[in-house]
Formats: sequence, C-alpha cells, structure tokens
Amino acid sequence: MNIKDNEIKQLMENHKSICVLGLSPDSEKPSHYVPVYIKNKGWSIVGVYPKAHSEGGFKIYSRLKDVPLEQRKFVNVFRSSDRIPEVVDEVLATGGVEVLWLQLGISHPEAEVRAEKAGLKVVSNRCLIIEHKRWFS
Repeated sequence: MNIKDNEIKQLMENHKSICVLGLSPDSEKPSHYVPVYIKNKGWSIVGVYPKAHSEGGFKIYSRLKDVPLEQRKFVNVFRSSDRIPEVVDEVLATGGVEVLWLQLGISHPEAEVRAEKAGLKVVSNRCLIIEHKRWFS
C-alpha cells in the first residue's frame, strides 16, 4: 500500500466515481452492501460482474475494459487475495485506472508493488464503509 493513512480522506474526496470489481447481486454480501452504502453517501458507482444483474440499481459491465474511462479511475476490488495478480494484469492492460483499492481482508504484496510501480495509488485491506465513517462522519 503506497497511500498513507492520512491521505485516504483526500483520495476519496478526489474520486467521486468508483468502479466496483466483483459487485455482487447478493444484498447480504459485502460486495453488494458496501457499494450501496457508498452510493447512498453521494458517490457514483458502477460495477463489473460476469453475469448481468440489476440488483441495487447499479450499471453493471461484464468486463473492466467496457467501463467508460471516467468511471474506472478508482477501482474497488472484491476478489480473493490469490486473484489479485490477475486483477492487476487486467487493470494495467485496460488502462485509465489511478486508484486500486483492495477491500478489507484482501491483499497481495507482490501484485500491489507491481501496480505501484506502474503509477497507481494502492490501498489494501481497507473497507470503504469503515474509512468513510472514520473520515466523513
């Protein structure tokens, strides 16, 4: 993670559009209710999920490369830690991503370093809800 703790608020303020990689249709999963919470706090949210769904009223894309550039600058990831190297491959191949945010419980130090070396701001093992409550409440 190359973002210092005290930089998280500014990072969130500067990116009011978030693309959620793995936005689940299951409202009981964090990969659904975290984006709902953030959307309700004023952020624009789109999702990437392999199967089309309309749960939560989100625009869902099947692949990151299909997401318009202005909506993929901040990518919030809900994938298991062992899948992060392929996520970084996809992010770097697609381009346009400035922030790679790995949700609470998700990290992969080697892949994170690769993303950082490519110029991305990387946050790992952090929850958007927790950080929003911490910095904006």
